Amino acid sequence: MSPNDILQNLKKELSENEYENYISTLKFNEKQSKADLLVFNAPNELIAKFIQTKYAHQISHFYEVQSGIKANIKIQAQNQKHTKSTIKIDIANIKAQSTILNPSFTFESFVVGDSNKYAYGACRAVAHKDKLGKLYNPIFVYGSTGLGKTHLLQAVGNASLEMGKKVIYATSENFVNEFTSNLKNGSLDKFHDKYRNCDVLLIDDVQFLGKTDKIQEEFFFIFNEIKNNDGQIIMTSDNPPNLLKGITERLKSRFSHGIIADITPPQLDTKIAIIRKKCEFNDINLSSDIINYIATSLGDNIREIEGIIISLNAYANIVGQEITLELAKSVMKDHIKEKKENISIEDILTLVCKEFNIKPSDVKSNKKTQNVVTARRIAIYLSRELTSLTFSQLANFFMMKDHTAISHSVKKIKELMEENNEIKIKIEELKNKILAKSQI
Repeated sequence: MSPNDILQNLKKELSENEYENYISTLKFNEKQSKADLLVFNAPNELIAKFIQTKYAHQISHFYEVQSGIKANIKIQAQNQKHTKSTIKIDIANIKAQSTILNPSFTFESFVVGDSNKYAYGACRAVAHKDKLGKLYNPIFVYGSTGLGKTHLLQAVGNASLEMGKKVIYATSENFVNEFTSNLKNGSLDKFHDKYRNCDVLLIDDVQFLGKTDKIQEEFFFIFNEIKNNDGQIIMTSDNPPNLLKGITERLKSRFSHGIIADITPPQLDTKIAIIRKKCEFNDINLSSDIINYIATSLGDNIREIEGIIISLNAYANIVGQEITLELAKSVMKDHIKEKKENISIEDILTLVCKEFNIKPSDVKSNKKTQNVVTARRIAIYLSRELTSLTFSQLANFFMMKDHTAISHSVKKIKELMEENNEIKIKIEELKNKILAKSQI
């Protein structure tokens, strides 16, 4: 199957609008391609960047499944005049492309749960013509990778574009590189005009801004000018302002002057709802058993989960097989095995003990109190599920008599999970936290 045929197959994975606006514009560049590198030409740089970010992974996966070759995908702008059809595409998407916003990141496609309700509410509240820049400003959203911070940030951006506002979305790395380039070329006035005259400034991963005092000083003045002009500022980070390393105190103070909202790992029911929403958006049909398996087997990184869903669907389409639970386990086994190699049994024990407010030495002792017995069995069960250790190795770690004692504990927890839904949810939440920690 040729690279162009691979693109044709993406029709089954994408909406008609996505395929026609983006994928159908690509042309395979045979001269620049190699066995492990596929190069495609896009009509312009903006569309090239968007396709590279959103679809390169799918193209690579399709090609690997079909050819057995793991290839990198490069989407680049072609050096030729636009055709009439290309111009039509550009006009239709110029607002979104000019700010490199993902048009699928909207409030409607965001799944709200207890873990993100406050952050969602704050962002949604300002996304109105009479509230933008006036209600909560700035908004600072923090949390671990892949929990939806960028989605919320860009949802505000997309809503603002619909209101005819000038929106700038950039990662802190983009901001630093752009500033450095303009400084070198003597074109800082152009840089100032761009950033200081926007209605909405969205900065992703602001923690990486702390490289030089000059860059932070520039951001400080841009921040003040936008805010003084009633422009909306929203930032994301992995930590709250007071824990940002290398950031000046006056910037931390500015960041803390509005709403500070965290996004935490989703509970199991929210995670399942997110997977269902991703399946709906990508037009993928998965049974409840498969969705539950994905939710309980993977961590909380939503981008990673979506990638698995798309890969699973692509594999099923290419080999002409129905997506079953067995197929899902087969496709995901290497991914889960890799995760297991990153999980420490000591981390499992520490997390369980913290949850039950007991000492690790209690779990490894002969204590028979109900709280300790339950914690011990859960720690053993999770260690069996999330590591590659044998029953004998687990018996040695937990200082138990032999492998039969481990087997008995696992059996008891499985029975308890069938009888008590509250315990089942608690164990799944612990499992998710352990998997999330293994990604750091």
